Amino acid sequence: MRRFLEEHEFVEIETPVLNNTQSGALAKPFRTHHNALDAEMYLRIAPETYLKRANAAGFNRVFEFAKCFRNEGVSKEHLQEFTMLEYYGAYWNFRDNMAFTQSMLQNALKETFGSLDFQRSANSNGSERIRFSGEWPIVTFRDIIDEGCGVDIHRSRDAASLIAATRAQGVVLDSEDVESANFGRLVDALYKKVARPKLIQPTFLIGHPIEASPLARCNDEDSLIVDRFHLVVCGTELVNAYSELVDPIDQRRRLISQADFRQEGDSEAMEMDEDYLRCMEHGMPPISGTGIGVERFLMSVMDLPHIKEAVLFPLLRKKSTLDDGA
Repeated sequence: MRRFLEEHEFVEIETPVLNNTQSGALAKPFRTHHNALDAEMYLRIAPETYLKRANAAGFNRVFEFAKCFRNEGVSKEHLQEFTMLEYYGAYWNFRDNMAFTQSMLQNALKETFGSLDFQRSANSNGSERIRFSGEWPIVTFRDIIDEGCGVDIHRSRDAASLIAATRAQGVVLDSEDVESANFGRLVDALYKKVARPKLIQPTFLIGHPIEASPLARCNDEDSLIVDRFHLVVCGTELVNAYSELVDPIDQRRRLISQADFRQEGDSEAMEMDEDYLRCMEHGMPPISGTGIGVERFLMSVMDLPHIKEAVLFPLLRKKSTLDDGA
């Protein structure tokens, strides 16, 4: 992947691991304290806002293989410390990015494994082939949720009506998501419950609700959604990408909304980031960026039963803690 990016005029840079604000993605951060500055800091959850600052400074194509940290629950698809490839192209939109991402991943698989077809055995339906060849289909959030449970997220446009619609269809969401009263989070939870597990072959998912996408550009034809895509394989999101929001007025409004979500109890909502807004106010070109979870990608193509199998030294409890019966 690195060679492919460099061949397409991308420059590899490094961004800070210690951040002043919780930004770049919707996730729970790890907190730490900087003694010399007497300041509360976060371990980065994504390098996004810094890579886009490099775009604004004249680096039109940048990328980073970044160690990221998210203080989230343990599961077969989640690592609290993981490697994210992120790249950003100035004067791209998300459609340009979608085509590039497919080409890059197909090239990387062919160069590494000599094939675009992979066997997958760890599922309830038995063994099947995962085919990365050809053009990957595109589906929308609205359509696959409607197909999965009969709920139209464009008709139920607030948290209360969406909860009522899901209950009417016999769908039960986790209490934590329901209590957040956050429409974007509810849509994401509904999608993960009724639709995502069914996306086995490589599929692009578009049409994300604006409430779940605070850094993405609003769609020109439908103000309810943003220009964003996921790549989903074997029921797992491998890629997150979008046309970046570069309007500082709209961005400030979105971050204010995120601050409201935090006040209502959503610990994953982003904080106000005045430094990032100031950069955007000075002038940020049209950009589209991509984030790829490297371990998740390996997990999917190597048929690994757990994401910990994709790293040499996964984080575990200390043996002494286990011996003490804790």
